[in-house]
Amino acid sequence: MFALLKKPVRRTSRPLETVKRTLNVGDRAMPLTIKENSRATRITLRIEPGGRALNLTVPIGLKKYEIDDFLARHEGWLSAKLSKFSTENPIRPGGEISIRGVIHHIEHTGSLRGITEAIVVDGRPVLKVSGLEGHIGRRISTFLKKEARRDLETLARRHAASVRKPITSVSMKDTRSRWGSCSWDGNLSFSWRIVMAPPLVIDYLAAHEVAHLKEMNHGPKFWALCKQLCPRMEEARRWLKLHGSQLHALDFS
Repeated sequence: MFALLKKPVRRTSRPLETVKRTLNVGDRAMPLTIKENSRATRITLRIEPGGRALNLTVPIGLKKYEIDDFLARHEGWLSAKLSKFSTENPIRPGGEISIRGVIHHIEHTGSLRGITEAIVVDGRPVLKVSGLEGHIGRRISTFLKKEARRDLETLARRHAASVRKPITSVSMKDTRSRWGSCSWDGNLSFSWRIVMAPPLVIDYLAAHEVAHLKEMNHGPKFWALCKQLCPRMEEARRWLKLHGSQLHALDFS
């Protein structure tokens, strides 16, 4: 995120504007959404998780040339941040994908029928995918969702039993802003992309959301309970901070 302090907000009764455009950053064409905010007193630029798009929040009535000037002056900063994300999509035949922290070679079977399965061939982890080649991304994401549900339901219910709190439901989503959530009535939601992370990180996410069944906040009691459920919590959090955005960057469409 990058921000620049601006002049106080100018009050107006006109509707707030949202503008969508494309911003060229080096050799990348990035979708850019510009939103006016009545409470904004500065320009705020954020890169969406995975480096797929940009969001710019601006004070009401900011001139276009002011926005363009801000973007031009911070092109170098953007280029440096976006360089962490590869422009090549590995979700293809011959590509690679991590499943529970283990790199698997993607192999298209060429058969229109068959299941997607992770196996070991001659000592090498392989993800075999059938169906039309154009549907490989969709079939892989479906496989990952099933694997994520299996892992997270098991882990979450195990942790919930240890804190003696019931779980109403467990669902898988493809959220960008958070890895999981817990509602007051015991509904847990997880990003299925976490199944690409090492088992320690998957367990931490399950423990994190289960801890919210007792502590609906991020206070000291919550973090103490979270560490009790997942003693290697700090290690898992560091992994997510360093590598989590890479999981969001993968395009399965």
